[in-house]
Amino acid sequence: MRVLVRMPNWLGDVVMALPVFEALRVHFVGSVLAAAVPSRLRSLLSTLPAIDEVIPLDRKGGHRRRLFAEIETLRQGSIDMVLLLPNSFGAAWAAWRAGIPERWGLSSQWRRKLLTRAVTLSSRGSSVLHQAVRYQELLRGLGIDPVAPKPHLAGSVRMIEKARVRLTVEGCDQSRTLIGVAPGAAYGHAKRWMPGRYAAVALRLSREFDATVLLLGDSHDRDAGYAIESEIAAGNQLGTCRRVVNLIGQTSLSELIGLLACCRVLVSGDSGPMHLAAALGVPVTAIFGPTDDRLTAPLGSNKILFTPVWCRPCFFRDCPIDHRCMTKISEEQVFQAVASQLTSSIEARSRLLD
Repeated sequence: MRVLVRMPNWLGDVVMALPVFEALRVHFVGSVLAAAVPSRLRSLLSTLPAIDEVIPLDRKGGHRRRLFAEIETLRQGSIDMVLLLPNSFGAAWAAWRAGIPERWGLSSQWRRKLLTRAVTLSSRGSSVLHQAVRYQELLRGLGIDPVAPKPHLAGSVRMIEKARVRLTVEGCDQSRTLIGVAPGAAYGHAKRWMPGRYAAVALRLSREFDATVLLLGDSHDRDAGYAIESEIAAGNQLGTCRRVVNLIGQTSLSELIGLLACCRVLVSGDSGPMHLAAALGVPVTAIFGPTDDRLTAPLGSNKILFTPVWCRPCFFRDCPIDHRCMTKISEEQVFQAVASQLTSSIEARSRLLD
């Protein structure tokens, strides 16, 4: 039997869905377990032992072109059953048009008739279910025992070795603490904390912890990276900042995983790298603004910062008023959160060496 999981389209959502494969591997013993995922995210899944095959989806072009390309890809996969993690009508319609016999997923967006098994989540409290827990509830509704919702990733030896080589090429002294900063965020600028504040926190962390600050993100985040670099240059006239390396838009996904695995802590907005770092076991200080941390906070022992203003969460791409959900989060708050994580990490490491 060939079982396919149609994965979400966004990096953070894919990371939160990883425990699904552990549950399916136990439930469908002896079956071939495949994952369909946008091609740009393929490398995240290709090394996971629970997955037998990764089917890349072409996401180029407009919505209609992408949809029909997905139908054709699914038709060629000889799939017996598909578990649809996206709640969209399009994902269910593509699986139906591809002729997959068993189509399982959540009953939402007018797609019940396209599914052979549809799960309706209890309305009580479902609006504030964390996304990872929502995947658990979907499995439970299908009679599949879920595993713990926290995703776990391990950067491969090759990924980490390549990351260390890259850091050496960039002139990083690897005896120093490495702090990751991911200032970008998909789906609009409202999710971004201010570059000047990231820069101020990066400078202070570098000085007080003898650290190298590594700016990370994809090509859409380059403007945020350049702004932070500019602010750091303006505030670093005495040369007290040890090292700031901007690799935003200059890494593949596998390289990003390796670099995050080398970091002692990550400072980030609500983003894909935030979830990657948490899954790798890297402590995260996450800055939330217009989105709801109850739904998408990184799981584990992390620091979640937000301001309880009346208009939050609004989920707007751009703030129509004064961006108070972000401006009220101070540099001092973020610095203290990261500093406590670094101190705990250093103390734990010292105990291991004793």
